[in-house]
Amino acid sequence: MEVITEAKRYIDNARGFLKDNARKENGVYQDTKYVKIAGHTAYSGVLIALDAVLPEKGSRKSVEWYQKELSAIDKRVLSSFSNVYHHLHIGMGYDGDPTAKTANIALQDADRIVHWVETRLEKKNK
Repeated sequence: MEVITEAKRYIDNARGFLKDNARKENGVYQDTKYVKIAGHTAYSGVLIALDAVLPEKGSRKSVEWYQKELSAIDKRVLSSFSNVYHHLHIGMGYDGDPTAKTANIALQDADRIVHWVETRLEKKNK
């Protein structure tokens, strides 16, 4: 499943940006440039994974579209996606939220979504 490998690579890269470049001190990242890069990168990985299981809809989809599609499939994944959107995409990606605890929780939700997609693809391919 190439798409899962790619999604995981994005999320791993995001963790690397935080670990190697953002300089965490007392639970706060010191370089918001890398916090923003990490947030955008991890969120992109989540979208890559979701696009593998959600219906086709052209190239650009809104967050509302993802939320609507997920609400019809799995409310727990919808909850994880809402957290990822809020914390990775908006909080980290745009605002540069330097709180390491928030980043860690959002990255765990990103992992959950990718795992959920992976499970669905495995069932589909059986």
